[in-house]
Amino acid sequence: MTQNIPDPAGRAMPGMGVDATVPAQYARLVERMLDYCERATAGLTVEQLCDTQGGTTNSIGFDVWHVVRTTDNIIHFVFEREQPVWITGGFYERWGLPKVDQGTGLNSDDAYAMRFPEPAQFDEYTRAVKAAVVPRIAGMSREYLTTFQRIRPWGDISRMEAIGHGLIGHGNGHLGRASLARNLFGLDGLPY
Repeated sequence: MTQNIPDPAGRAMPGMGVDATVPAQYARLVERMLDYCERATAGLTVEQLCDTQGGTTNSIGFDVWHVVRTTDNIIHFVFEREQPVWITGGFYERWGLPKVDQGTGLNSDDAYAMRFPEPAQFDEYTRAVKAAVVPRIAGMSREYLTTFQRIRPWGDISRMEAIGHGLIGHGNGHLGRASLARNLFGLDGLPY
């Protein structure tokens, strides 16, 4: 049974206590990562969202977009050859960003030049991806998760590894940079 465990301040820690199965754990970890994506953009101006610290690092917008796009792309297109939310929701058209690319292998100049919409619009995409992928991951069978397939640039790996490394591990690395960038703007970082 899912329950929340109170933290020292007496507040509930959302998502703690989910079933001890790989699909339940992965679904919750991806959900939490996408929640952090929304928190990373909270209270930012468009200028802050797109700021590259003078062309020295990815913007918060790029890091968060890359996390959400990669999650959307792997769960929908790579695993199932279905159109990702990015395309079905028309986000690439509305935002004037690449239809297919999600940032992997993008050169720094192109990444730094990307411009993102207001955080409220940005969060629409994050919420749409979360609504689509979290229940899908929760419903994955052991057989599905242990199936190997070729995923560029990693090669032949299991879907479990693609989610664990490619989404959760890699995604939280990008969110760490977004958290630091928030601190540089004098804002609270993410609650890791």
